[in-house]
Amino acid sequence: MTQPDPVFVAFCAAGLWPGLGRTLAEALPESGINSPDDVNTAALATLPRVGVQRAGRLASAFIAAAPAYELVEVLVRARVDPRLAGRAVDLLGPNAPRLVRDDPWIVLQINGVAPGDADRLAVAAVPGIQRDDPRRSRALVGYVLERVARDGSTVADVDAVAAELSQYGVGDIGAAIAAACDSGRVMDIEPEMTESDAAEGKDDPPTLLGLARFVMAEDSVAESIARLLATAEPIASGKAAKPDATLDEAQLQAVRNALSSGVSILTGGPGTGKSRTVAQIVRLAERAGKSVALAAPTGRAAKRLEQLCDAPAFTLHRLLGAQPRRSASTEDGEGAVTFDGGFARGSEWPLDEDVIVVDEASMLDVELAEALLSACSDGAHLVIVGDPAQLPSIGPGRVLGDLIDSGVAPTTQLTTLYRQAEGGAIALLATAVRGGELGHVDSPDREVVIVAARGSAEAATRVAQLVTDSIPRALGIPSSGIQVVTPVHRGPAGTQALNAVLKAALNPGDGKRRFDPGDRVVATANHPEVEPNGFANGEVGTVSAVVDGAVTIDFDSGPSTVRGKALVDITHGWAITVHRAQGSEFPAVVAVIPPEAGTMLSRPLVYTALTRAQRHLSIVHAAGPALARAVRSIGERPRRTRLRELLQEHAGQ
Repeated sequence: MTQPDPVFVAFCAAGLWPGLGRTLAEALPESGINSPDDVNTAALATLPRVGVQRAGRLASAFIAAAPAYELVEVLVRARVDPRLAGRAVDLLGPNAPRLVRDDPWIVLQINGVAPGDADRLAVAAVPGIQRDDPRRSRALVGYVLERVARDGSTVADVDAVAAELSQYGVGDIGAAIAAACDSGRVMDIEPEMTESDAAEGKDDPPTLLGLARFVMAEDSVAESIARLLATAEPIASGKAAKPDATLDEAQLQAVRNALSSGVSILTGGPGTGKSRTVAQIVRLAERAGKSVALAAPTGRAAKRLEQLCDAPAFTLHRLLGAQPRRSASTEDGEGAVTFDGGFARGSEWPLDEDVIVVDEASMLDVELAEALLSACSDGAHLVIVGDPAQLPSIGPGRVLGDLIDSGVAPTTQLTTLYRQAEGGAIALLATAVRGGELGHVDSPDREVVIVAARGSAEAATRVAQLVTDSIPRALGIPSSGIQVVTPVHRGPAGTQALNAVLKAALNPGDGKRRFDPGDRVVATANHPEVEPNGFANGEVGTVSAVVDGAVTIDFDSGPSTVRGKALVDITHGWAITVHRAQGSEFPAVVAVIPPEAGTMLSRPLVYTALTRAQRHLSIVHAAGPALARAVRSIGERPRRTRLRELLQEHAGQ
């Protein structure tokens, strides 16, 4: 028997052969398949539970994955994770091997690739290449700005970028920045000196740098907001515009704003009546003969909006017609599809509706906001509903906050706490946290329960007890209605360990598969192409069937059968991060605050965790004084954006 080819082994182990799971990969040597030359339908048909038809699909999939295999050859020589090959092909397409040879540092555009990895890859791909290669310096400018974007900012001071570039050994920083701008991937912005700056004797503001995609997205958002404000006409008057008399003055003002202005904003914490106000806006718009579109970033939020307004609601990706792209091969030999951010609806094919209501707008990053606004036709009314006290978007930008701060669109903040009269301990606690106080909890009906724990291990034990026994027994809420949220992935009280514990307790399965029917799962990326309904990042669902490696999941937006590469973006979901839970609400929530979360705790994170609960909230508190300190003094992490100034500029303010 020939020795296995190390490149072939690495390729298979990295999951880059579509349709070949771990079990089959381990069985390849027994069938004499140790190198690419051994791959054929006859040999593959000798694998366990692989017939001729499936063997043919596997052989076709291997041939289609040739670009990834070619990259793995280089990655193995460079001692870089072979899984990078799949991400490179997804980003660059089937010409990825040639593009990497032409410019090895192009891989710095891939999330998770460090400069050291790229340097080793460059040496392996192009022998004799030098560290002072201008392609390296140019790529590092983009790399630094990608890190800025992952922290939420759309732009950065040129001096800050230069300081970081010097740490990576870039010699001529000015030339590197100029080359990055010439490439079109980076843009530089010269901020204008305002009259107030001059009056205060300030120096000229520094030049800003940003990735072109985010710079242009902010420009587009500002232009679209100005367009909607300028083209909208009132959509109801007289009797048709008369809202429910039970609304308070702030809610009435929100309704008037929505009916009269092209863009209006409605904010407020839980229990302040945002839902009732939105329902009134929809009712009056429809009474006036106007069509309404309802959308939210997540499937669960869209479902809640649909039930509230008694009208269809969609995820934003579905409303805008998220488009897949063809990039690699699936196990059936057809092209695999991955979401690349494109949308069918836009300026050339705008939405048909007269009124568009978007809930959970704190989750809007600048690119999704651009897509939404570009798809709003002239004269449409956009109603933006959200809570700026929640965590900001995972993607870059500060869209909701910048819109509010700019003052260009009428904004209504609801503050009256209506759930207080109903004994709403969750709403009371959330309101206190929103104001920077970790208030005393008085909840005799156990709507809110504080569970103290000494360390992460004890916190994990308490979580398991609450989910599997205490809450179902004492409150009658089944385990299926309880969601665990935590700030961290790792550690005894992180998502990974908690999901393992909860699966073993709630749905152990036979141990032969990653997923079993009855498993709760969560999506970690957008896959609108998955049939028949697709799914969006953050959607929580339940596995209903597992057949031949295909997993059928019942999401709030409908069932979807997931296979191939899309399965990588599905993970167990009994415990999810606070960020992942944003945009969703659950009957009961167990919010665990372990000690290792101390450095990442902030008021928005704690507030977001608490406000995911509808009927019951258990807080497993193991972070000591760090929790109160975070609520008291750590607000929204600063993000550097241009949107507020652009909005004011386009609005003529």
